[in-house]
Amino acid sequence: MALYSSETSMGCHRVRFVLAEKGINVDIVNVSVDESAAADLAELNPYNQAPTLVDRDLVLYDAGVINDYLDERYPHPPLMPVDPVSRAQLRLVHYRILKDWYSLAQELEISVGKKAETLGKQMKESLIAANELFRMSEYVLSDELSLVDCTLGPLLWRLPHYGVKLGKPGASVEAYAHRIFSRESFKSSLTQAERDLVLAAA
Repeated sequence: MALYSSETSMGCHRVRFVLAEKGINVDIVNVSVDESAAADLAELNPYNQAPTLVDRDLVLYDAGVINDYLDERYPHPPLMPVDPVSRAQLRLVHYRILKDWYSLAQELEISVGKKAETLGKQMKESLIAANELFRMSEYVLSDELSLVDCTLGPLLWRLPHYGVKLGKPGASVEAYAHRIFSRESFKSSLTQAERDLVLAAA
């Protein structure tokens, strides 16, 4: 199994987190520095984007599609509940995270000056408004880690890079983020470039 991954992509980080959490043996192909790998990716994926997963004859792209596959293909530990109602609730929260926070983060990645400040303020206010969600249980809507947490972790890791400081009003969000960042699987999912993002912002 091989994952074509870039060093700072949140989508790639999501997949690396799931792979690490499940202890899956995988060859990480860094398309950011390997020109031949970048050429291979263009042939494998019609959108020429990482993450792209190759598992024998199967080629998958899009972080959500890949993570769903990994959770079903390698069911231990499970990263989604068995109960269909709980699964649906988590999927809805997941959708909102991608729609609201990931879209903001993508804009922040390419924004500078006042626009970046405005977007950063929106991100901060939106996360603080969800403070209660992070207070309800150990992880999002559950005491067990899920695919939702594997999506949120990479986003929250990048907040210092975006200049977003939650402070006391976001205490529950920051406590949750600390629980995610403390997991060995999260630590091992980080590239050096992702570690440097936070170090540079400190």
